[in-house]
Amino acid sequence: MGTRSRIGIRNADDTVDSIYCHWDGYPEHNGRLLVEHYTDEAKVRELIALGDLSSLAEEIGVKHPFDTHDFPGGDEAHGKLYGHMCTAYGRDRGETNVDPKHSHSVDAFLRISCGAEYYYIFHYGRWMVHSGSNWVLVEDLLRAEAEDEAA
Repeated sequence: MGTRSRIGIRNADDTVDSIYCHWDGYPEHNGRLLVEHYTDEAKVRELIALGDLSSLAEEIGVKHPFDTHDFPGGDEAHGKLYGHMCTAYGRDRGETNVDPKHSHSVDAFLRISCGAEYYYIFHYGRWMVHSGSNWVLVEDLLRAEAEDEAA
């Protein structure tokens, strides 16, 4: 079962454009990818424009086969070619109704019903995550977890 997340960008008028991501939504994976690879507003907007994702990766990438079970060489060959690319339901599987959602406020963004456990928002050039009750900078959360592991 996936750890669902919602990834959004806060616009100048306080609206939010966002997409759903099915797999690996926890901060140690999607949060880290966002902080390390999606720090430029133009790239974040390009990511959001892809629409809903099966999985987030280091690069937005290009259209590629969605399923790996029929791919020549299987999962390993598919991973070598496309594992560093996001897998999008629309671009890569041809689904419809997977466009970004536009919310009139951050509160409305948090109310989008998609089963997300984590909500990420690119806000003033930094990534924040909401899981449950409050917003935290993803960088701070990852740093605290690294310090806990080192202790």
